[in-house]
Order: sequence, then C-alpha cells, then structure tokens
Amino acid sequence: MSQQPRSAVIRDVARLAGVSHQTVSRVMNNHPSVRPETRDRVMKAVHQLNFRPNANARGLANRRSRLIGVISFEPLLFGPASTLLGVERAARAADYGVSVVALEQLDHHAVVEALDRLTAQAVAGVAVIAPLLSVSEATQTLLAAVPAVLVEPDAEAHLSTVAVDQVAGAHLAVEHLLGLGHETVWHLSGPQNWSQARSREDGWRQALQAAQRRVPPVLAGDWSPRSGYEVGLDLAQRPEVSAVFCANDHQALGLLRALHERRVRVPEDVSVVGFDDIPESRYLSPPLTTVRQDFDEVGRRCLGTLLEVIEAGSATATSRHLRVQPTLMVRASSSPPSRVVLSR
Repeated sequence: MSQQPRSAVIRDVARLAGVSHQTVSRVMNNHPSVRPETRDRVMKAVHQLNFRPNANARGLANRRSRLIGVISFEPLLFGPASTLLGVERAARAADYGVSVVALEQLDHHAVVEALDRLTAQAVAGVAVIAPLLSVSEATQTLLAAVPAVLVEPDAEAHLSTVAVDQVAGAHLAVEHLLGLGHETVWHLSGPQNWSQARSREDGWRQALQAAQRRVPPVLAGDWSPRSGYEVGLDLAQRPEVSAVFCANDHQALGLLRALHERRVRVPEDVSVVGFDDIPESRYLSPPLTTVRQDFDEVGRRCLGTLLEVIEAGSATATSRHLRVQPTLMVRASSSPPSRVVLSR
C-alpha cells in the first residue's frame, strides 16, 4: 500500500518562500507589518503547497481562541452592515471565526450583556462597530479590560480605532460641487447622535468656509429616503438652491424623487451628491455622484489592529487611530449650474 504524502506544514511554506516561519504566521494572521512583496511571496508558496493551517492547533499553540467577537449597532443600515461584512471577510481571510452580537441600542447595560455573551465564548478580542456619539460613555471603560478596537467611533476614543475619514469625504463632495461653479452647497445631514453625521457636517462646513462661501442652514435628516423626500419637496420651491450634498445615498434617493415630482431637473437645475456609494447608486436616474467608503479596507485594518492589541495584552497600551481615505465617484447627478443663482 502506497503511503499518503504528508500535508505541508508552516516550515515548508517558510522554506519555499525564503522567510522565517514567524513571517508566515504573520501573513496568515493578516498582520499589517508584513511588506506587500513578502506577503505575495508567502501566499504564492501557500497555494503552491496547498497549505491548510489547522485553526484549532494554532489556537492551542497560541493559548488563545481563533474567535473574534463583534458588537454591532443598527446592522440593517448600509454603513454598519457593510462595515460588519468587511470585518467578517478580513477575519475569515486570517482564519478567524466571528461571533456577532447585534444591539438595538448602545448603552451600558446592552454592552455589558454583549460582552458577557462574547466572554463566555472565549473570544480573543472584540471589535465594536460604534457609530453613536454615546459610545464613549457606554463602552470604553468596559472595553479597557479586554483586547478591543472601535470601528467608526467618535473622535475622542482612547482605545484603538479604525474609521473612514468622514471629514475628508465631505470635503471631496463640496469641493467637487464648488469646482463645477456652484456658488454654495446645501447640506442634508444625518441624525446628530451619529458621529459620522457630525463629521460629514463638519467637513461640509469647513470646505465652504475655506472657500469663503456662504454656509446655508443645515437641513436635518435621519438617514432614510423619506427624510430626503420631505426635504426635497421644500428645496424644490427654493430657486436659490443649485447644489445639495446629502449625508448618505438613501437620503439622496428620496431627494431625487421629490425633485423629479416637482419638475426640478437633476443636474441641470440642482446637482446632488451623496455619501456611501450604495450598490444602487449607479442605477438611479440620474446615476448618483457620491463618496465611496472602502469597507473591506476598514475590515482589514480593524483586524490587523485588533491582532496587535491582542498581542500587547491591553486595549489601551498601544492605542492607534487609523483613517481610511474615501474616494469620490463622479456620475451624472452633478454638473455645472445652468443658470446664475443669487445667494440670499
């Protein structure tokens, strides 16, 4: 009877790639300190040898589980849902499992219960998708005792954080519209208890002030198409409005519908820019110019940072604050104004 060939082990991969076995381990754990060319060489060896790391054996060798806990708030909204998916993809690529606790509200009691559930599963660390401004009061003291990273928190977090640069994204939107020749840009905001909404509003205001343009009053929204629609019905009656930056694409969707019903042409009469780049945005009528967030990159950086915190053994010992840069997706909903708009 012929003997079955033995499975490749981590030292076989290291030998073929010309690196140490520690470097192979860092690559398999998606550690951010590995150079891209080294990562590519190791992954090529992994595929060539058909190397399959044993998650249980690795967990025992490291004396910790291969399970990451994720606490998520409002997971049905596009941003939090996409962030959660990005974290899960990154964890899966690094051979970690994910246990998710979805919260209806992010307060002290809810976070305590979520941490209790995750601790009972012996998770190696916790990522909290925490877009509400109340996250500092509700979570940071509790999380200081466990390896943890906050995703999209407020700016004052003392734990490690990973977030899209919301202020920079708003700058992209406003500078695009001003560059097209609009005198100023109106803003349909998100709910004020969300850090992302506050940051996008800050970026909008800063961009207008830097260009020495009039700052119109903020139009309050709640992320929903309905709020965009209701604001749009009002804006359709204001001839001084030629450009609107919406805090998310769903509000822009409602705004487009209202303007269409009132026979206000987009972009000829009013240019509209959103934020998020939801999959439907390119199929709206007209296709929506919007700011894209790279949620996969957020997930990769979140996991890499969390692994560093786990290695350090303390959530606050080596806190880092990483920002992922957004990109502007220019489509047909924005153009130069077709008429001169007088500011009031």
